[in-house]
Amino acid sequence: NIEKGEWLTFVGESGSGKSTVAYGIINLVPSPGRITGGQVLFKGKDLTKLSPEELKEIRGKEISMVFQDPMTSLDPLRKVGDQIAEVMIEHGMDEKEALKRAKELLRSVNVPEDRIDYYPHQLSGGQRQRIIISMAMAFHPKLLIADEPTTALDVIVQDSIMDLLDALKEKGTSIFFITHDISLAVERSDRMGIMYAGKLVEIGKVDQIIENPHHPYTQALFASTPDLWVDKKISSIPGFPPDLRNPPPGCRFYPRCSVFQSKDELKKVCDVVEPQMVEVENSHFVACHLYR
Repeated sequence: NIEKGEWLTFVGESGSGKSTVAYGIINLVPSPGRITGGQVLFKGKDLTKLSPEELKEIRGKEISMVFQDPMTSLDPLRKVGDQIAEVMIEHGMDEKEALKRAKELLRSVNVPEDRIDYYPHQLSGGQRQRIIISMAMAFHPKLLIADEPTTALDVIVQDSIMDLLDALKEKGTSIFFITHDISLAVERSDRMGIMYAGKLVEIGKVDQIIENPHHPYTQALFASTPDLWVDKKISSIPGFPPDLRNPPPGCRFYPRCSVFQSKDELKKVCDVVEPQMVEVENSHFVACHLYR
């Protein structure tokens, strides 16, 4: 769950299911994928049970999403001002008021007001991403989902994008941030979740996970990450993630897990029984048979 004004980040390798979780929250899992069980509760309502009309009232208004690639998220044939205004017009605002609000939104994300008449190709990658964020901010959403919004941006622009999200958080918006960049997660998040092969394997406060990672995958992921301030050998994780069309039984990490290979008592469990989340310390949960 995500509390009001909280920043929760999901970290994991490419293909681990981070973006699928995001699409699942707003019930937009692309075909042939589908939601097969569970609930997505928002203000007491299960979003998976709502009609398209009911979801339309929530998407873009109470829950907004910033997508990974701003170039493909914007229509190349339309001016960005019209695209920002469209979000508000869809929710009942008249066109004149929507265009006025679009200019305000551009100023709020540090994009010059005259860019309202520009086409996407006339803007830099950072400006395009700021425009996507301005669209997401149009109705002061309760929850903002940011799916790798800093991908392919230089570090200076990355920092400015993160500052914009931070400002939203300070105003009470909850942030669900998706990234494979651990440093970004550590810098801004309140809590962090680690995903592997479609499963959440560990979640807790950032300092808990950084200082005391419990899951073997979390430990291996951190060991494979460079650190500018620590002289250490960078280790790779052996093997490859499983094919999610036919995942292995039990723990999905066991074929690559050094702990599984070294402990005989785990060899009759990890490859058979799927581990469940266990609380190892206050608000710190891990799905691993080591802690059963």
